[in-house]
Amino acid sequence: MHKTIKAIVAIATILLVVGCASSPAPKAASAQDAASDRAKAIVQGGADVGSSVPAPASAPAAQPASVAAVEQPSPASGQLTPDEQAYLQNYLARLNYMVYYNEDAKIDAKLAKVAVSQANRYLIEKLGLSVIDFDQIENNKKDQQAAYENETGGSIDIIQYLAQKYNADVYVELDFTLDSQTKDSKFYASAQGSMKLYDTSTATLLGSVVLSGQTAFSPDSADAAATNAIASAVWLAMPKMIDQSRELLRNSLSRGIRYEVIIQKTPDSKQMSQLRRALVKKMREVEQVSYSPSSTRIYLYTFQTGDKVEDAMYDAGAAAGLNDLNLVYSRGKSYTFNSGL
Repeated sequence: MHKTIKAIVAIATILLVVGCASSPAPKAASAQDAASDRAKAIVQGGADVGSSVPAPASAPAAQPASVAAVEQPSPASGQLTPDEQAYLQNYLARLNYMVYYNEDAKIDAKLAKVAVSQANRYLIEKLGLSVIDFDQIENNKKDQQAAYENETGGSIDIIQYLAQKYNADVYVELDFTLDSQTKDSKFYASAQGSMKLYDTSTATLLGSVVLSGQTAFSPDSADAAATNAIASAVWLAMPKMIDQSRELLRNSLSRGIRYEVIIQKTPDSKQMSQLRRALVKKMREVEQVSYSPSSTRIYLYTFQTGDKVEDAMYDAGAAAGLNDLNLVYSRGKSYTFNSGL
């Protein structure tokens, strides 16, 4: 009997141990189950939206994707690159001027010379520029007549032609009238008029500056009073002319400095098209103005010097099969080439 009881107790103990070992441990509520229950409670209206919810376990942070190289867009039309801005600034600081008078205004030649000479004096003394004096222009109007007719066919005014030939950037035209009077055996005069500013390359009127000075006096003669009046008016207007010409040119050069290129003997229009496409790679803009089998006229807009434009023409010509392209003559920003065909 005693042995039987011991056997029963042993069996019960074994069963208890096995039961404890096999029973599953209570399942801890996972963050996901809690979030699920929370979502159900909110939908069913059984919980306050503001109640805290255990945050789900954070996933491993994603590694950032590698950034592909992005090509920067070229500057928008009219927007200058830093190099172009620097070139333009330097260009405006060293403008060349040619000053003459309006021949249609019937100004006395002596007084016209006084006005032009005074303007040139300002350019020499204040800006340190070389100038084309009045007598030189007068002489070249006669001496260059044949060359002018041959090169332009009269398509531009001879004064513009000379301004281009002298490599002037701005042509200044003086136009004025005089008011003279005599009082108590003393002579008085005042000058009124304008300075018109033209872009030499295009003959475009850029603007004008008022020409006006105080009444001048001379005890000697009316001519002396007139000379003093004109000299004073021109000298006072010159600083304004310089500042205005720079600002007006700056505003007009958003496309670039314009170079005119004329190519003689262009029988193949397709070859001219190839030339233009080659030039586009070297210039800011390329504009074909006219075409005929005898000649083609192109405008090139760029912020480069004339020698760079000439070099670009030879490179583009070679790309278009014009290996014998050669320069016939140039004046200012106008170049005439022969195709060599």
